[in-house]
Amino acid sequence: ISALLVVFATVCSCKTKQEILEDKVKQLTEWSNRRTVIQMNTNKFSTYVKTKPRNYSTIVMFTALDSKRGCSVCREANDEFTILANSYRFSPAYSNSLFFVMVDFDDGSEVFQSLGLNSAPAFMHFPAKGKRKGADTYDIQRLGFHADNLAKWMSERTEVVVRIFRPPNYTGTVVLVLLFSLAGGLLYVRRNSLEFFYNKTFWSIVSIFIVLAMTSGQMWNHIRGPPYYHRNPQNGAIHYIHGSSQGQLVAETHIIMLIHGAIVAGFIMLNEAHHPKADISKRRDSILYSSDQMFYSRYGLATPKEQIPYKLHFYGYWRTCLGCFLSQLTHVHFPTKVPRLSLQLPS
Repeated sequence: ISALLVVFATVCSCKTKQEILEDKVKQLTEWSNRRTVIQMNTNKFSTYVKTKPRNYSTIVMFTALDSKRGCSVCREANDEFTILANSYRFSPAYSNSLFFVMVDFDDGSEVFQSLGLNSAPAFMHFPAKGKRKGADTYDIQRLGFHADNLAKWMSERTEVVVRIFRPPNYTGTVVLVLLFSLAGGLLYVRRNSLEFFYNKTFWSIVSIFIVLAMTSGQMWNHIRGPPYYHRNPQNGAIHYIHGSSQGQLVAETHIIMLIHGAIVAGFIMLNEAHHPKADISKRRDSILYSSDQMFYSRYGLATPKEQIPYKLHFYGYWRTCLGCFLSQLTHVHFPTKVPRLSLQLPS
């Protein structure tokens, strides 16, 4: 009889755990349907994230959104985390086995203390089974809090692949419509004099602008939608250059475009400097400017990552530039052989 009572109690206990688990999943699903990021306090976090039984994983963001806390990057991180949660909500991989949770310091300071957190924002993964590992804590110092990086880290921990979908930004569309309207109005006003369509300088400027835009990474920005800059969550410092070779920032592409534009201007000035009608001082200044641009591009901007597959060598162009410079100073015009652009490919 005692053995039967033990078996009966065990069966009842199992059913009770199953019912508790079903209630927890049902409640989390209901909250998730209302808002993709579930905001929790200390009690809810302990009940739904820490306490067993559970057959679901949770991605938790620890933050301090109150302006009195002085967390300048918490709102930006919250926006990126919300984009990740919304992308998962409307992805084919969506299920009730993964939930997104947010714990604010003002609502759950005990949670911060129990986990040893002394800074915000922070991201952690709480698996369905087993204990958390070191990789379940997101390395925000190295990876930042961009939604794409968070999605990659989440896929490594949960094997759930999510494609990031950002809300549409109509600023570019409005600017494009205004530009086309302005161009159409200009063509209408000057419909009787369209000689500039046959101007080589006009089309050269347009072509150079398109080339600079494409080579600086503007298309990558349009496809991936990176932030304009990155703010260090630890000290609030702003970075305009991405720390990884796998990504880039919008400000970084603008800087590269300006540098490439300066180099192009130097080559154009170098090409025009040999004109015999030009003043000797202007020719000398043009050559010096173009030389400085090539020197700065070669030695002032060192290769940021060693794994880049090739490097440009400007020694031949330095030799050409020096020959042009000497020819201008001595008024002796001798031809200079333009060398090929050598590439050092990895072995």
